[in-house]
This record gives sequence, structure tokens and C-alpha cells, in this order.
Amino acid sequence: MVMLTLVAVFLAACGGNDENTIQFWTPLTGDDGAYMDQLVEDYNATEPEIEVKHIITSDMYTKMYTVLNSGNGIPDLSIIHADRVPSFVKQDLLEPVTKIMEAQPELNADNYIEEAWSAGEVDGTQYTIPLDIHGSAMYYNQDLLEKYDVEHWLDDNVVTFDEMLSLQGQLEEGDYVLNDALLSWVLLAQIQNLGGDIQENGEPAVNTDAMRESIEAVKELSDAGLMTPYGEDGYLMFQSGNVLFSTDGTWSSTGHAQVEDLNFGVTNIYAFEPDTFHNRSSAHLFAMLSNEERSEEKEQGIADFLEFVRQNSIEWAEAGQIVASQDVIESPEYENYMQSFFTSTQEQEDSLYIYTYEHYPYVQEAMDNYVADLVHGEIDINTGLEEMQKFVEDKVAEGSLDMENTELLDEDELEEELSEE
Repeated sequence: MVMLTLVAVFLAACGGNDENTIQFWTPLTGDDGAYMDQLVEDYNATEPEIEVKHIITSDMYTKMYTVLNSGNGIPDLSIIHADRVPSFVKQDLLEPVTKIMEAQPELNADNYIEEAWSAGEVDGTQYTIPLDIHGSAMYYNQDLLEKYDVEHWLDDNVVTFDEMLSLQGQLEEGDYVLNDALLSWVLLAQIQNLGGDIQENGEPAVNTDAMRESIEAVKELSDAGLMTPYGEDGYLMFQSGNVLFSTDGTWSSTGHAQVEDLNFGVTNIYAFEPDTFHNRSSAHLFAMLSNEERSEEKEQGIADFLEFVRQNSIEWAEAGQIVASQDVIESPEYENYMQSFFTSTQEQEDSLYIYTYEHYPYVQEAMDNYVADLVHGEIDINTGLEEMQKFVEDKVAEGSLDMENTELLDEDELEEELSEE
């Protein structure tokens, strides 16, 4: 009984039961965690009535399910990814942010990028306040574009399949047109370019004409010898100066900028036609897990913190993210950040596409497991698509996104992991 009492006290300290502190969980285990630490430090320096404590939590969703299941240690505020919102809402794991918006009226749809705001809306109710949009980007090596006399490809900000194929047989040994970084995200963008989707009538749809056509088109680039070899680190090959285009993430600008003499810029993910292009995106969203013990004072404190972030998240741009706040992205200072390209025009902003399908995480997992083999010819496309479809359907039947089917941590494991964090 003594041990159980100590565990409960510990969980309360790591969660939301300390009335003098807003416990704020995030999954920001990379460099972005340091930028969020600074944002929180800046807010606490304003001497709010209730300070915020930032807790970076690896394997965060499992830990969330664990504390929700136990009812102890539930954080006051969290960051979750956009693709988790539908399943969390369906399981009644999120509280609407209605009271937060009432406490700080500037926390409204007009003050955020539309795609980021709508990612937190389910059946007309708003469950999140957005921090950013992050997703696919395509970086180019300016020196290689000049070397192969293809700078004009960027005149319309969209590189097409046909343009890349035109360099077949013209590259020096060791040079490549593109790598296969974040390949599943590239394909998700192509599905939108073709007018497709990953679901039909609420059911997962992976084995589709749009998916097949997207994979075949990218495979043609690989078969033509234009893509970095399978198994090679195409990201590092881009940084070494041997690849024209790297299809990695909006946040990667910070890493590329650290490479001496890498003359690079950013544009959209390649597409079939220059007038139809998308960049697969997601979002970090502020959310409140269901917790009947959260006080009105803490709700006011959360609202105050989120309003501070809305006005001051230029710090978050340092992490290479597309900040969601209109105040920030419309400021002259934001233009100094490479990712400002994606909000520079309405057309660019419209290219950011967030999948909010309930079973999207399963589709993403299937694509991550299969598409590299399909593009590089290791698996027959028809066979692979059939296996991917079955993979997703089995995951849906298993329901591993549901709290009742999640392998929860026991109290000792949770205590040990949270104490380390």
C-alpha cells in the first residue's frame, strides 16, 4: 500500500494534479525540444500566475493511454499529431478547447493557417489549437542545377516527372537527380495530385489506381538510374553535393544549413503537372486530454500560454517548422526562414495537405513498410498493394489505436521512464 501510494504521488507530480504548475507533455525528442523549452522559458519569464513545465516524453502515446487508463498523472496540456485527433475524439480522450477559446478570444480560426486549424475540428467541434504545419519539402542543390543547365525547372516552383526523366543518361557517375527520402510522404502527395484518397466510404483504400500510378511513376525514375541506390543514405548524399533534389522534411533546412558550402534552396515536392501539386503535411497541435480534475484556473493558464505562443512563436520557426500563427507568418522576420516559402502565396498554402482520416496511422505504417521495396523493384507492385491493403485492414480489425487494445505500461515502468525524462 505504501508503494502504491508513492506511485500515485509520483504520477500526480508528473501529470496535472499540481495546481501551481501546468504539466505540458510533448513528443519533441529531437532538436525541436530545445526550441520548445525556450518558448516555455520565455513564457515563464513573464511571471504568469501558473507556470508551465515542459516534459519531453518518448513513446508519448503509450504513456498517454497509460495515465488515462489509470486516471492518475494526466498532463494538463499536450502536443499531439494531427493524425491522432480523430481516434482520440472517437474514444472521448480529448476535451474541446471551447473554454480556452473563450478565455483568450484571439485563439480562433482567423488567426491560424486554415489547414492547421481544421485538422483539430471533428463534427463541428474544435479540439485543438495549432502550433505548426510540418511535412514534405524538396530541397535543391543550386550548383548542380547550374551544372546540368536545368535552373529553369524552378521557374514555376514545380519540378515534374518529365523534366527529371529528361536527364536520363546525362548525369556524371555518382550524381543523381533525386533521393528516396521520406518516400511514403512523396507518394501521399502524388495521390492528391491524381485526385485520389486513402479511404473509400470510411474504409481504408490502399490498393487503388491512384496508389498504383503514383508508385509506377516514381519507380520509373528509379529504373532510369536517376534515384539514389536502394539502401544508400540519399539524405547524406544530397548533403555531400551529389543529388539535385532531396525530398525530406520542412524541418531539414536546419540540418542542411549546417553543411559547409552546400548551396541549397527549397521548393515543392515534384508532381505530374506544374498546375497541380501538393505537399503531404501534418501538424503539431495543442490538446487537452480528458481530465475532470483540471481546474478553471489551469484552463485560464493554458489559454494564456497558448496566446503567448500565438504571438511569440517565431522561436518555433528556428526549428524549421511552418508556424501556424498568422501573426508570425505575416511578420517580416518570418521571411528569413526557408519554410516561409510554403506560406508565401495562397497557392502555396493550399498545397499543404493534412490527412485526417481516422485510420491514417495504419496507412502510413503500411506505406513505410512497403513502398521503398515497390519503388526499387524488390516487390511486384500488384502483389505489394494487395499485401498493403491486407496489412491496413488487419490493423483496423486489431484496433491498436484504441486504448483498450494498447499494451499499457505498468506503474513501475511508467515511474521509471517519466523520472528519466
